[in-house]
Amino acid sequence: MADSERRDSRVVDRSEGFGERLLGVLLDRAHEMPPQLIAPLIAEEVSRVGGRDVSILLQDYGQQHLVSLPGTRLVVGEPEPIDDSHAGIAFLRATPVEVPQAGGVRMFLPLLDGSDQVGVMALTLSTVDDDDRRLLRRLAGLVADMLVTKHSYTDQFFLARRLEPMSVAAEIQWSLMPPLAMAVPQVAVAGILEPAYNVAGDSFDYALNGDILHLAVIDAMGHGLDAATMATVAIGAYRHARRADISLSERYAFMDRAIAEQFGPDHFVTAQMMHLDITTGRLRWVNAGHPAPLLIRNHRVVRRLHGPTTLPVGFGGEQPRISELRLQRGDRVLCFTDGVIEEHDAGGEQFGEEQLIDCVNRIQQTEEGVRAMVRSLSHTLKQRRGGSTSDDATLFLIEWRGGAADHLAAMD
Repeated sequence: MADSERRDSRVVDRSEGFGERLLGVLLDRAHEMPPQLIAPLIAEEVSRVGGRDVSILLQDYGQQHLVSLPGTRLVVGEPEPIDDSHAGIAFLRATPVEVPQAGGVRMFLPLLDGSDQVGVMALTLSTVDDDDRRLLRRLAGLVADMLVTKHSYTDQFFLARRLEPMSVAAEIQWSLMPPLAMAVPQVAVAGILEPAYNVAGDSFDYALNGDILHLAVIDAMGHGLDAATMATVAIGAYRHARRADISLSERYAFMDRAIAEQFGPDHFVTAQMMHLDITTGRLRWVNAGHPAPLLIRNHRVVRRLHGPTTLPVGFGGEQPRISELRLQRGDRVLCFTDGVIEEHDAGGEQFGEEQLIDCVNRIQQTEEGVRAMVRSLSHTLKQRRGGSTSDDATLFLIEWRGGAADHLAAMD
């Protein structure tokens, strides 16, 4: 038989199984689904596999609790603490959790959009087998994608995540933010802003373009709406320069001009801008009046990444010198704003870098993922400051893993 005849004789199975039909309904309707109908559609889909008592839990802005998304046919309960609940375990570890109970099994499925943890979907099944687990994991992925897609044209999800009133400045800052976490096989990042409901001048931004991770952490002078406005211009200028694919030093100059022209000579923004080649671990950075990042290796801070600094953005500094370091696999780099170390602890003394390093070393021994680590560190620091902060305090953590991701584009 000729090769062409052999190919023609093969039969490709295109039949639609139960699971594919179930997920297909969600996909087919998602593009035109009004946000308020997401909840009843999810509940309907879960009921088709025998599920009941469905809840969608989203992380609050303070990253302390998982809060119920209200909606028709969804179960709405009290906020669940992330650090002490089954839902919190599923959320932090990005893995399903099953809890046997009377009449069935309560399942907590992380809602992952890419690698960003959106929240958790909770439901109860009478019994659970591997087919249920596979189907529900994929369903949770689709639900996460729908929530992320729809949130940009409704206030429903923003309001559900608020456990406190939010200032206008914080409203502006959160509208600027990229996802708080991102992970691919070669690199992972995570950030956190404090105080979540009153943050003003701190912000960060990142983008993974090809093999280069681009990152900026900024701190605009002042407080309140003026600081938020300056941070908005700084982040906008940084993104514009980044997308123009110009060098780190040219990005500094572009941001410097934007701040000076808009706000005058008495206003400034400190900034840390970085390039990380995720294939080689080559890290390059410009420090514009910012605290030096910390290099974490083998679960301990091994050095501060000091290097030449230039004037803060807006002060017209000279062309900055680029610092460079070759990371080892597993290395982490922690960037932070001065509010982290200049705040005073509960005893009245300034917190300082040594206390920060001590906290990092202790938490590194207990937390594995970058998101769990940076969240735990921020909350620990806040407790050491007596549970509040008088200035913005931002942390951003990078982990270089090396390796490759080409296998993810190949079909088995």
